[in-house]
Amino acid sequence: MSEVVIRPLDLKEIETLIDWAKAEAWNPGLADAAPFQAADAQGFIGCFVDGEMTAGISAVRYGSTFGFIGLYIAHPDFRGRGYGRLVWDAGMAHLTSRTIGLDGVPEQQANYRSMGFVPDYETFRWSGTLEGQPHPQISPFEEAHLPVLIEFDRRYFAESRPEFLKTWLKVPRQTKVFVRNGIIAGYAVTRQCHEGYKIGPILAVDFGVARDLLFACAMEAKGNVLHIDVPATQIEFSSLLDGEGFVRGFRTTRMYRGTPPAFDTAGVFGVTTLELG
Repeated sequence: MSEVVIRPLDLKEIETLIDWAKAEAWNPGLADAAPFQAADAQGFIGCFVDGEMTAGISAVRYGSTFGFIGLYIAHPDFRGRGYGRLVWDAGMAHLTSRTIGLDGVPEQQANYRSMGFVPDYETFRWSGTLEGQPHPQISPFEEAHLPVLIEFDRRYFAESRPEFLKTWLKVPRQTKVFVRNGIIAGYAVTRQCHEGYKIGPILAVDFGVARDLLFACAMEAKGNVLHIDVPATQIEFSSLLDGEGFVRGFRTTRMYRGTPPAFDTAGVFGVTTLELG
């Protein structure tokens, strides 16, 4: 009889799970594993059969009230054998007593509904090229920004996520910070992916700041394709992208099981990453 083990993944195994995401055409970043693990070292869970990884999931805890599900993949060679359900159950157990969020593709939303998840809003991936523009109030991230950025970020996310941000804001990702009258008004992160670059998050106090961050981040892409996951509620920002020739593609729906978290959704112009929320 085969030995089946469910356990947290180490860094190398998280890299393997991200490689699976690449094979599924999810286009992850080239250096996502370390910041992902920093978010919750126990929150990446795999199923191993006779020592071979067959399925994985991320179930990341944030603070004491929120968790997020992502990277839910069974290896094609082992699908249909129940291994995916084993990691799903382990992930849900890891997030017991929390509101749980996920970004569900249309094909899976009925399944998620049956497990108590309720749709909240849609997100569309916009892809295109853009000529970058510097801005006098936007500068690269510096370590001195970190405490204030952690506080700023909390306004636009379900819970505080300091351990994740300590890694996510640093190279090889490029972080741009908008400072107005000595106060942070927004920030955005650009990272290289297997295809082009993704910008996420884009968090800003208003559309103007988000627009300027977008053009500043485009400088990092050097003419390569940019991808941004934009909430459908951001109509003005989406119109800007459309006007710049971006194409609207991949669609997901943010769904929650439990009381939806309270945060300033109006300031979220780009989602951090669909894998972690």
